[in-house]
Amino acid sequence: MDTTVGAALRTPRRPVNLATARVPRGRVLVIPARCKACNYCIEFCPQEVLVASREGNAKGYHYPEVAEGKDGECVHCQFCSLVCPEMAIFTEPVETTPARTG
Repeated sequence: MDTTVGAALRTPRRPVNLATARVPRGRVLVIPARCKACNYCIEFCPQEVLVASREGNAKGYHYPEVAEGKDGECVHCQFCSLVCPEMAIFTEPVETTPARTG
């Protein structure tokens, strides 16, 4: 038996230090001209950050935008960019702060 594997199995798990843990955050960016309003990004967003805009693009489609009051809620999971067939939406990571405790 490989001793490195055995040692890894015997190592106790350690709890996350909430004082130093960082919650990933992202900023949503949309290219309105590419959007065809499939709404996959809106449906698959785990944080429910996105809504359909009131304004339409040149083709009349209502592209996604960040919902009011949800500016800091994106967790940069990138589901929106993964499910978008038109590559009209993506996220960028933003600097995070330590998670709050309590």
